Amino acid sequence: MTLRIHALYHVDFEDLGYIGQWADSRGHQINYTRFYNGESLPEPDGFDWLIIMGGPMSIHDEVDYPWLADEKHLIAASISAGKTIIGFCLGAQLIADSLGATVQPSGIKEIGWLPIELTEAGKQHCLLQDLPKEAFTVFHWHGDGFASPKGATPIATSKTWEHQGFTYQTALHKQQGTWLMGWQCHFEVTPESMVKMVTNGRDYIAESLTDNLDSVQTAETILQLRQQHIASNNHWLSMMLDNMAQGQKPHE
Repeated sequence: MTLRIHALYHVDFEDLGYIGQWADSRGHQINYTRFYNGESLPEPDGFDWLIIMGGPMSIHDEVDYPWLADEKHLIAASISAGKTIIGFCLGAQLIADSLGATVQPSGIKEIGWLPIELTEAGKQHCLLQDLPKEAFTVFHWHGDGFASPKGATPIATSKTWEHQGFTYQTALHKQQGTWLMGWQCHFEVTPESMVKMVTNGRDYIAESLTDNLDSVQTAETILQLRQQHIASNNHWLSMMLDNMAQGQKPHE
């Protein structure tokens, strides 16, 4: 089944990364809304999957980024329509907010290649069977975090922040074989996209390093570790996306 994927970009240096490669290799269609270019949003009937990327802003920054209000309306409408919605970092926070969960500063920033671990529910989850059952390393870049939405399944945790991922289904989602999934981390980064993120975020990293946290790595360390971890992160993401696509019911 060919999927119609719509991606939401908040900044030009946090893009689909590996997801674009995955979609192209499987013949799926991708369209975009780039908020920083003033592009318009689609109606939910115009796509099958909505993928919401990260960004340096908070979900609460509607005064500075008025399009956040329209984005939240689209997410809510897409949930009601039973669409598959996947979010990373800010994207996951926006999904959690639409489900009524609290999103706020986590208290301790996580920036760099750091371990997470699946919850017991995550280890048994049908979408996550290909992920490691022990702690594994992923790429983090966040100061805010989400609480697990009511009715959602918490799927991952870390030493620093309890809520690293969740899945959620309404009755319509279950009927259609579709999902909501949010990850605080960035499985999607590629060697190229990581360079863009670090280049644009060097000042934020430097500022965060003054807190002397074990959960914040230098830009040099982040870039050095990318070759060690990116391939496995992309592989795990590919397996999750394949599992989501295989479970979705064909179009009427």
